[in-house]
Amino acid sequence: MPAPSLPALAPSELVELARQVIKSARFPQLATVDGDQPRLRPVSPVKVDGFTIYVANLRSYHKTVELATNPKCELCYVDDHHNQVRLTGRAEVVTDRVLLKEIWDTNPLLRAYLGSFDNPALVVYRILSERVRYMKEWALEYYEVPLPD
Repeated sequence: MPAPSLPALAPSELVELARQVIKSARFPQLATVDGDQPRLRPVSPVKVDGFTIYVANLRSYHKTVELATNPKCELCYVDDHHNQVRLTGRAEVVTDRVLLKEIWDTNPLLRAYLGSFDNPALVVYRILSERVRYMKEWALEYYEVPLPD
């Protein structure tokens, strides 16, 4: 018996559904590559701008080496209803001091753990999505979510 086909959804509806999952999911999983071994861990985004996600990290964490070696990564969000969004893209280090200060000022956990905006242990990644996919519950197929131009 063939799998049922996905119902058609308007591009704007897909964008909104994906954004809702991103907003409601507590801890997305970040996948990186370590040589020939995939690595996966929960992360706490410090800023979300559409499908561009910012993640704080400590320089001593191994994902720093992994992303420096291979910036390709994927974030997976799953909400309480098992809806899923996968953001495939590349991570880049944020160096814009104005943006870093904005992130610092709006994140009490960063301030509590790192004490100073200029703490050299802090690195913030901007994950630029190249592909976004959405899956409703356990549909077993993904919708391609259109990215803005």
